[in-house]
Amino acid sequence: MNNLGFAGRIARAFIDSKLTPLIVAASLLIGLYSVIATPREEEPQIVVPMVDIYLPMPGSSPKEVEERVVTTFEKKIWEINGVEYIYSASRQGMGIITVRFLVGEDMEDSLVKLYNKVMSNRNLLPPGSGEPLVVSKSIDDVPIVSLTLWSDRYDYHALRRVARELCDDLQKVENVAHSEIKGGLSRELKVRLDPARLSSYGLTPLSVTGALERANVSQRAGSFASGNREYSLDAGGFIADPSDAGRLVVSVKEGRPVYLSDVATVTDGVQEPKDYVFFGLGPAAAHKNLRGGVADYPAVTIAIAKRKGANATWVAEDLLKRVEFQKGKIIPSEMQVTVTRNYGETAKDKNDELLFHMFLAAISVTILIAVFMGWRAGAVAAIAIPVTLALTMFIFNRIGYTLNRITLFALIFSIGILVDDAIVVVENIHRYFTTTKFKPLEAAVRAVDEIGNPTMLATLAVIASILPMGFVGGLMGPYMRPIPVGASMAMVFSLLIALTVTPYFAYRFMKGESHYGTEAAPEESWMTSFYRRIMGRLLHDKKVRYGFLSMVVVLLLVSCSLIYFKAVTVKMLPFDNKSELQLIVDAPEGTTLEDNVRMVAELGDALRKVPEVTDFQSYVGTSSPFNFNGLVRHYYLRKGPSVAEIQVNLESKEERSQQSHDIAKRIRPKLKAITDRYGARLKVAEIPPGPPVLSTLVAEVYGPDQNSRVEIARKIRDIFKNTAGVVDVDWYQEDDHPTLRFEVDREKAALSGVDTAQVVQTLKLAVGGTDVGLMHVPQEKEPVLINLRLPTGSRSDVSSLSSIYVAGSKGDVPLSELVRVVRGVEEKSLYRKNMKSVVYVIGDVAGVIEAPVYAILKMQKDIDNIPLPGGYHIEQRAATQPWSEERPGIKWDGEWHITYEVFRDLGAAFAAVMVLIYVLVVAWFRDFTTPLVIMAPIPLTLIGILPGHALMGAFFTATSMIGFIALAGIIVRNSIILIDFAELRRREGMPLDEAIIDAGAVRFRPMLLTAAAVVVGSFVILFDPIFQGLALAMMCGEIASTTLSRITIPILYFMVQSWKEKHKKQVEV
Repeated sequence: MNNLGFAGRIARAFIDSKLTPLIVAASLLIGLYSVIATPREEEPQIVVPMVDIYLPMPGSSPKEVEERVVTTFEKKIWEINGVEYIYSASRQGMGIITVRFLVGEDMEDSLVKLYNKVMSNRNLLPPGSGEPLVVSKSIDDVPIVSLTLWSDRYDYHALRRVARELCDDLQKVENVAHSEIKGGLSRELKVRLDPARLSSYGLTPLSVTGALERANVSQRAGSFASGNREYSLDAGGFIADPSDAGRLVVSVKEGRPVYLSDVATVTDGVQEPKDYVFFGLGPAAAHKNLRGGVADYPAVTIAIAKRKGANATWVAEDLLKRVEFQKGKIIPSEMQVTVTRNYGETAKDKNDELLFHMFLAAISVTILIAVFMGWRAGAVAAIAIPVTLALTMFIFNRIGYTLNRITLFALIFSIGILVDDAIVVVENIHRYFTTTKFKPLEAAVRAVDEIGNPTMLATLAVIASILPMGFVGGLMGPYMRPIPVGASMAMVFSLLIALTVTPYFAYRFMKGESHYGTEAAPEESWMTSFYRRIMGRLLHDKKVRYGFLSMVVVLLLVSCSLIYFKAVTVKMLPFDNKSELQLIVDAPEGTTLEDNVRMVAELGDALRKVPEVTDFQSYVGTSSPFNFNGLVRHYYLRKGPSVAEIQVNLESKEERSQQSHDIAKRIRPKLKAITDRYGARLKVAEIPPGPPVLSTLVAEVYGPDQNSRVEIARKIRDIFKNTAGVVDVDWYQEDDHPTLRFEVDREKAALSGVDTAQVVQTLKLAVGGTDVGLMHVPQEKEPVLINLRLPTGSRSDVSSLSSIYVAGSKGDVPLSELVRVVRGVEEKSLYRKNMKSVVYVIGDVAGVIEAPVYAILKMQKDIDNIPLPGGYHIEQRAATQPWSEERPGIKWDGEWHITYEVFRDLGAAFAAVMVLIYVLVVAWFRDFTTPLVIMAPIPLTLIGILPGHALMGAFFTATSMIGFIALAGIIVRNSIILIDFAELRRREGMPLDEAIIDAGAVRFRPMLLTAAAVVVGSFVILFDPIFQGLALAMMCGEIASTTLSRITIPILYFMVQSWKEKHKKQVEV
């Protein structure tokens, strides 16, 4: 076996080597190790450093906060390398700046840079402002497990105590990070001052505060030696129970002590509620083995996050085992514990489902090969596929990827294309065994040598078509990157396996098929004979040839028109099918907590009529445990009597007929009817299929001043509301919130010996309450605060507050003599993005319009018609902020922005694919025109892809685009192998037309098997909501392109080569 090429020499080295089976065994073992050792999660890790900076400036208006602290620090933060976005909100007395770094920036480095920048510029803070607080948030802070404790026997205080003890116990579980308790009432020593009794003793609230603080002190004073002993000296004493506090002397009057109990009611009780958490059962509660009545049960939720890089499944399982162990110990038997979030379980279920699909795809492809080529060839494939997948899995583990739905989809996607190398090599070995006179060993080596070089080129072409997709930027970059990385690595390993392992087992399994000693070819099938007759007619009859090509062009144009006529609609990613929904409710500003509770109770009653609901948790006045969506949207900052959230849990996907998006569409009108009656705003927040955004539809309104921005935003909000299919419309502009301001008459105050600070502190104590220390009870799990405040009746109207006394130089003075009450409206929050003032208008799409791009196109015309002074129109931008704020303009953001980035980058990747493939093929064939012939069938995939999407009613998504780009490499691969074989026949002396027809006939079976492998491998993900587009693109595109390219490529190659030969003859003449 002399004169072997590179591929032949590799095959000869491994075909009889003892190392080959060891390589197989080692590959399978490290693959098994990787499956076990790689952490499991449902979603891929997206590293996007995001940091909140809190800048307190008590008492200042939003405008002053913006001018004095927010803009100052924005300028400094903008100097940091790696910062992509700066968002800010200026509210009464507080500024919040959210800094988002570029995707992929190191979290620790980003936090250190930002912290150093903020702290090194503290000198820029104006007098009266507080210390900046820098708080980082990442996807690792999202709780993976939520446990809700509820009962009809225990109140909020008892639930909170149990939750605190259970939470401390769960914190001991390995790889648990932080935890948080939502709801419940903590123990508190309530000191409720009586204004009348205070006045009778000549005391003020502030004097009682000082007395309490001074009395509740204990410290180590030092030590001394006496009688050969060293003694430690402690001084003072703590308040340890209510009686200690009640006996506290706060003043002396007429020689008699005045006790705290004389001027206040001291109660060992619980905090006044600032929020409520309720637990409700739905019609499908039995599916979770939940039992209970139709009621809103008091509840407390424990939310627990895992450490970075930990296996979510293992951590969740350990937590739930610990909970079961503590039932009857920490958790009373009458108290229920319901798992209301378990991302470890969902990750395991998704991983197990996808691993099964991967196994199913591998088995299906193996059976396919066995049916077409015999069980021996199928056995070879059964070895090549798992070995390749095992090595790819090992690379995932080494890179640091987790096992999630994207990495596993990458492997499933790879099965259809990685088997190509094995198919081509096995089929050629089979052909050599049955049609040549060589001995089996030599025949196998020569078969690999013949097909090896074009197979390597074809594999490089496939990698060149897939790898550029790894350079997609933005949030979708790391989300999608495992697909090109995994598929490219799989193709590399599949080529190595095809040249080493495949010949080894093909020789041993298939040598019984060898026709050693004869060159008689087996009789051709009727399909091959038919193909030869059809191709003969097409090559020799110009009218038939051009007629066929015209038909192909017409089919391509008709297919592309499906997008123009919206028979196929474009969307970033389709809606996912999750087992949870979130209701975000904003009541009008000024709504009381109790009124909000009543509205939420009505929403709960409506949810009890939804058949798919198992349970729901209502969070009134506080936020629910946030998810990735809530992390980006900052839901965790929501608090106050006018806000509420409801976490809705649905029965599993297998137990319901409708997807979660359809359920959301169905319940939205009923729930909105309830919130509309209360004047509240409702958003049905679904778990997004990809990276979350502020909202699906976002219009960022810019302009020269706040009034013009608000006015334009109001008109755009109305356009949102009046556009069919646009729902959950809202804007970042609060409702009017009534305020009362006690303005101090400085002259009267000075004459009375009272300063403004005294008035402020007194009112703050009276209305909001002041924590003046701890009641020291060591056995309590949570600190017991001593809260000083006026009773509810004495702080609920202006006259009561005005009668409160403050201490003056000439005696106590009532506030009514020092202040005047001014009624007004609280100033609205001010927002900025990347140093420019903005007002956000947000919405979602459902029903009539399901893709934001079409909603935007529909609304753009109406926005253009908004009248502006001077005859101007609002400038609308798709990708960047307006350059200037002098004229009104908007930027479309939300899901559209990610869609724009992804399709832009995928388009650039596709262009790079075309260039790379062209360069590779030019280098191989040393010709500029042959590569054009090879690449010509790439658009033909659209003849299958777009009609396939239309027939299935599926969106053309980013995953569809990935399939289209990947198919470019597969089509080029088949073209290379076909044309390379035709040129081989021509070098052997065969005429052009016969060489082309023979190449198509001989290479038909591997091309057909390749196409069938892609179709079978993709079929297992056809019904996945997210990757349906990829499956449709691969399946329909492969069928169409294989059917048409088998004829189109030979025709184009024949036409080009005929023209070259004719031109060459003319030159010679």
